Amino acid sequence: MRGNTVAARQTEVLICGAGPAGLALAIELGSRGIDCIVVERNDRVGYAPRAKTTHTRTREHFRRWGIANDLATAAPFGLDYPSDVHFVTRLSGYSLAIIRDAFNCAPGRNELYAEHSQWIPQYRVEEVLRTHAGSLATVDILFEHEFVSAGQDETGVTCHIRDIRAASRIDIECHYLVGADGARSAIRDLIGAQMQGRYGLAHAYNIVFRAPGLAAMHAHGPGIMYWQTNPDVPGMIGPMDKDDLWYFMPGKIPGLDRIDLATAADLIRRATGIDVPYEVLSADEWAASEFIADKYSDRRIFLIGDACHLHPPTGGYGMNMGISDAVDLGWKMAAVLRNWGGKYLLGSYEQERRPVHRRVIDAALSNFSTVSLHLAIPPAIEEDSQEGAAVRAEVGARLADGRLQEFRSLGVMLGCSYDASPITASEPGGRPDDPSMRDYEPTARPGARAPHGWLSDGRSLYDLFGPGFTLLSFGHGPDLECQRAEADAASSGIPLTTVRIDDGKIAALYEQRLALIRPDQHVAWRGNLWEGPRILMRATGQLNSAD
Repeated sequence: MRGNTVAARQTEVLICGAGPAGLALAIELGSRGIDCIVVERNDRVGYAPRAKTTHTRTREHFRRWGIANDLATAAPFGLDYPSDVHFVTRLSGYSLAIIRDAFNCAPGRNELYAEHSQWIPQYRVEEVLRTHAGSLATVDILFEHEFVSAGQDETGVTCHIRDIRAASRIDIECHYLVGADGARSAIRDLIGAQMQGRYGLAHAYNIVFRAPGLAAMHAHGPGIMYWQTNPDVPGMIGPMDKDDLWYFMPGKIPGLDRIDLATAADLIRRATGIDVPYEVLSADEWAASEFIADKYSDRRIFLIGDACHLHPPTGGYGMNMGISDAVDLGWKMAAVLRNWGGKYLLGSYEQERRPVHRRVIDAALSNFSTVSLHLAIPPAIEEDSQEGAAVRAEVGARLADGRLQEFRSLGVMLGCSYDASPITASEPGGRPDDPSMRDYEPTARPGARAPHGWLSDGRSLYDLFGPGFTLLSFGHGPDLECQRAEADAASSGIPLTTVRIDDGKIAALYEQRLALIRPDQHVAWRGNLWEGPRILMRATGQLNSAD
């Protein structure tokens, strides 16, 4: 390094990786006044498609951070653009089936959630996250800075960072180090975690291209993706951004082992049956895999996002899971750093998130298996004949039914529960049955996401939640129980907001008179009488499940 220059800095949390998970963690911490530094070896500028769906649950976090409207404004086609999935023979060919409002992106109000999903390229999501994170007083983002090494002891972590542009070193001392550095995580290697699972379930290409006027040159109507189902060049294609920017993901093409910039344009032309001047911008190969790390932490070092779990992209869960990891770890880390989180709190991060990751991986694998429905298609599917019409009707019905689970997945988006967590109160009656991956049924059992509702004045119930814990009190009567809870919280320094809800419809969702909501909007406890300080002590990790 030039001149062996070494600078020294201190922070409470160092985050390696400025993708969605790392930026979300910076926001969760920064909004709670925690000093953090984010280092990223790249400048995060690009147009690779990666994730394109921001799920309802993720947008609820954006709403809590005050940036859901910013994300809506960033939508390249506007929120009213139909999130329809079309199954067609080709863009120039026949329609087979349509799934309307895939991923629940329609902007109309829904009782089940505070925010609808949104179809938007990941790089635009990152822009919104980066802008907001950078506006927080306690967050510092350092691009073109590379993690080199780190060591930890009982008091903290010392990290060595390389400033790529200046060719100099920065030594950063922190209380915690978090690896949000993706599938090839250096932080994962640092703690000796191993990814367990299967690599190369399939190999495919992401091709990004510009095609002037393509949207107007087919008759299928607007949509977010078009699954082209034919025996020649099957695969997925769809609009990605303004200025005629599209993505194309071809399936396995017989006799074609590699796609590059020179061959991609002809392949798109062949797949769509539409001849326009295609400008291919990138053609990147990727492998669908399923992995989960054998551990998510080592003392003061933690992993989130792709650094600890990977799965096929079917369902669009990856980026969204990484952001939820950041939320779970973020509020707990802030609680410990501000001395109201107990010694068991950070240990609950892996205990809560691992079962969720396993469930989501299983959902993605199930969705991935349905892609085979587009293969082995009879040649007659493109014939203008009675036989061709019959084949199209049969294939269309099979696709609409078989692929529906991927595009109607509120059960995965909203149904994940931390009911087995050591910081979640137990209820009699045993654990509930495994929830549906497709359908979502609200429940206020401890561990579940708090049931949502719209108040008579138009506000979301979630808008009443405080930044720490929230105690909901339903019905009429004295506030004695809330006063007892407030006294218990004050004596322990635990942030608690109490909210009286006089709405029978919402009260029915919670079933009991009181419900304690965690900072991440999951239910920690519910009951008809406040049972004393042990409720808060367990919810903040000061007691373990055996105490």
